[in-house]
Amino acid sequence: MSPIHHQYAPGFGRRPARSVFSSDAPRLSLNGQWRFRLSPSVAAAGAPPAAVDLDDSDWDLLTVPGHWQLQGHGKPIYTCCTFPFPVDPPYVPDENPTGDHRLVFEVPASWPESAAVLRFDGVDSCFAAWLNGEPLGWSTGSRLPAEFDVTAHLRPGRNVLAVRVHQWSAGSYLEDQDMWWLSGIFRDVSLLARPAGGIEDFSVTADYDHRTGRGLLRVDTPVPALLSIPELNLVDVPGAGPYEVDAVQPWSAERPRLYRGTLRTDTERVEVAVGFRTVAVVDGILTVNGRRIVFRGVNRHEWHPERGRALIEDDMRADVLLLKQHNVNAVRTSHYPPHPRFLALCDELGLWVVDECDLETHGFCEVGWRGNPSDDPRWREAYLDRMARMVERDKNHPSVIIWSLANESGSGDNLRAMAEWTRRRDPSRPIHYEHDLDSRYVDVYSRMYLPVDEVDAIGRRAEPPLSDPDADAHRRGLPFILVEYAHAMGNGPGNLAEYQALFDAYPRCQGGFVWEYLDHGIRRTHEDGRGYFAYGGDFGEELHDGNFVVDGLFFPDRAPSPGAIQYKKVIEPVRVDVDAGQVRITNRYDMVDLSHLEFQWRWDEAGTPVATGVLPVPAVLSGQTVLVAAPALPHGAVEAYLTVSAVLAGDEPWAPAGHEVAWGQAQMCPPPVPPAGVPDTPAGSEPTTSFGPTTGSGPRLGAAEFDAVTGRLRRLGDLVLTGPQLDLWRAPVDNDRFLHEQWRAYGLHRLRHRLIGVDAGDGQLVVRTRVAPAGRDLGILATYRWAPDDDGLLLRLEVRPEGEWPFPVPRLGLRLAVPAALRDVEWYGRGPGEAYADSWQAARVGRYAMTVEQMQTPYVRPQENGCRADVRWATLTGPDGAGLRFEGRPVFQLTARPWSSEDLDAARHTIDLVPRDAVHVNLDLAQHGLGSGSCGPGVLAQYELRPDPVTFLVSVRPHRAGDGGGACRSDQHAAPPCTPATTVAYNESGD
Repeated sequence: MSPIHHQYAPGFGRRPARSVFSSDAPRLSLNGQWRFRLSPSVAAAGAPPAAVDLDDSDWDLLTVPGHWQLQGHGKPIYTCCTFPFPVDPPYVPDENPTGDHRLVFEVPASWPESAAVLRFDGVDSCFAAWLNGEPLGWSTGSRLPAEFDVTAHLRPGRNVLAVRVHQWSAGSYLEDQDMWWLSGIFRDVSLLARPAGGIEDFSVTADYDHRTGRGLLRVDTPVPALLSIPELNLVDVPGAGPYEVDAVQPWSAERPRLYRGTLRTDTERVEVAVGFRTVAVVDGILTVNGRRIVFRGVNRHEWHPERGRALIEDDMRADVLLLKQHNVNAVRTSHYPPHPRFLALCDELGLWVVDECDLETHGFCEVGWRGNPSDDPRWREAYLDRMARMVERDKNHPSVIIWSLANESGSGDNLRAMAEWTRRRDPSRPIHYEHDLDSRYVDVYSRMYLPVDEVDAIGRRAEPPLSDPDADAHRRGLPFILVEYAHAMGNGPGNLAEYQALFDAYPRCQGGFVWEYLDHGIRRTHEDGRGYFAYGGDFGEELHDGNFVVDGLFFPDRAPSPGAIQYKKVIEPVRVDVDAGQVRITNRYDMVDLSHLEFQWRWDEAGTPVATGVLPVPAVLSGQTVLVAAPALPHGAVEAYLTVSAVLAGDEPWAPAGHEVAWGQAQMCPPPVPPAGVPDTPAGSEPTTSFGPTTGSGPRLGAAEFDAVTGRLRRLGDLVLTGPQLDLWRAPVDNDRFLHEQWRAYGLHRLRHRLIGVDAGDGQLVVRTRVAPAGRDLGILATYRWAPDDDGLLLRLEVRPEGEWPFPVPRLGLRLAVPAALRDVEWYGRGPGEAYADSWQAARVGRYAMTVEQMQTPYVRPQENGCRADVRWATLTGPDGAGLRFEGRPVFQLTARPWSSEDLDAARHTIDLVPRDAVHVNLDLAQHGLGSGSCGPGVLAQYELRPDPVTFLVSVRPHRAGDGGGACRSDQHAAPPCTPATTVAYNESGD
């Protein structure tokens, strides 16, 4: 017989799958410190570590639950889809790290003389177990429970449990889930007493009739049991029912109403939590409780930067709270069932769940899907076993509203068999599987990373037809979800608002799940004590996929990235549209009204709060809109904004009162017209323009001095500057994954500047240059027109491309370096966080202050970050309050960092970034958008930055200690959206 790690079978000796529940029967946790020994292969491991008298005193100690690679034994491996071993199913290499675990534990004297069960909630990837020297069985299916009957082997007092875990097994071919390959007993281990006549399992059916408000409840058990739910006036009634209950409150993600009670026999009492809800596909729409729902979801891997997938209660609760606080209403458990406690928290706090089986065979795509187990009958038992263990474990959770068969496992009859079994076992939930592109055996049409225009066609049910008319009619009649979209890798994703607009516009398009929730960085410490997060390749892997594993909306330490803030804004369940006379409030919740919210307003003038109040808003029903009069405030001579925020009126289990759920903002002053051209020199202030030899001083314009060789500004008053000069480069973001190869090939990261000429006259200094990369005949003519502006300078930059530019450029603007002491930044524009062309909605106009260091976004792999958009003015000052002030005409995009774009480009981790002896500043007209090009559609056409002729105006002047930020004149500062389509639209005259 083949060794267990080479078998198609999923296991041997296990008890039937069942639900997980809390019971008053004794339970003994076996978590803690175990003895551990790692061998490089099965052969090297030798005989199983089963003997009771085996001397393991020289073995290491290992924390269980835990992964051995994260506790100093072996190394993590990250691949996205490539198997890190030869594709030779069901076999794995002889070099198969094998971890032997041993635990001595005491069974208390009070332990009953009844049946006993040993439960493993998760072991990766294949294991066998022995108790007191006797074999119990073995199992695969890493993220699924396995139980063994230990009644005959358990002893009073001292017991010895031995577990051998193989890193690789036949099961590894079914677990290629775009995550770290990590091994060991990573979920709880428990000893459970099973009283005679106890409750081995139960199934709750709690349907809700939205037309009558009645609930229908039954609880099926293998043995007769009595059910008590006092709130439903059910006390010690036979559990089987069914019981029709009038006027129940239904369960939903928005109002997660649970009715708690007990189920008991003479020997055991278990807790039940009932949520009444009905899931159905009606006329091609996915409904819950008779209402269409929209998934504002994320894909969630289980992760902790130090413990990997060995999560504790605090981790899981933090996940649910963070998601709720960021307006997420749904989770797809990519790509395996989560720890059961997570689902209980989703029941309690309210999240829709797509529960996905522990199955992915993605690595077979590397060999043209040859040998893929999904269509091989030898693997069918393993496929059905994995599905049954998930369904039986999770069947009683009201939060679980869809079963998902697998992820990226090709197609085949084994998947069809899973769907058929599940439909027979639980007809109350729809079935999902994205790789069933014809949707023949699923109830939801699902796709990944479709471009916006294709989603639009699907919303109109106008997608290209299938060749089989019956299959086409079936698929065209299904609801549609994007099971993965908007790849949140590094800086991004972009285009979220465009997708959300389609979900709002088309009933068939019922939302989606951003990839993904959390960066899977592993916390490491450099020898100098600085911390950072490691990714693929940092552990010497032979094969790896680099930082593709850090692709979440939240950083590894669960801090929200700008992408999470943007997603929260785009999916907010209340839409607040503000204009001059009224506020339009639209309820985008699926179920509930707005009575739990308070609508607070704030009036700002030039970024400074002037007045606040509360709007009287009725309890708007789901899907309805109400118009409320805006507060009557006078319009002054400066730019003014009205911001309206929807905040929690009282404490909720997931957030305190005052937590902001949604907001809207609008400029209340009439939009002005940006000034055209450079203003005339004021009378009586004719500038001094002088030229020295090239070896001496350069041209001067008032208090400004320019370099005689390059024509660049090098001093303004007492401040020494470097630049500004035209800049087209940014340190590529992860979503520039393919485009940046063109940028590098054309040399945009190594532009050279040639001075054509310097002219003075009419109170101006004109510097003409050509900027171009080596080896190419394309370039840009850049003309800098300098003129006095009060006590500073106004720069008009005119850009004229030459040659063929076959691609958009990363950025268009100016770069300069200022003294390192100017570390304090204040600005009036969008903030407080970064914003880009297709990801700016979460940044509101206001007045903000930060240090240069605080303006950086610590992406795990350094890249372009920290851009502040639609900036009217900004100051950079030192400890004495003096420095520089920049003003846009009308606006610019600001980036200030303690290192250069080249430093960012070269860095692999945050610890590679070392502050320079200058602050590097970018004053940009625009940047190219973000998109999802790391794994999905790139930047939409309207957010591409094409090298067209443009003119950009910005002023610079000294800022003195004690100077305020200053009001922005409403005749100079409009509030255009932060998009290249707008900010690049100024014509050659600057209009």
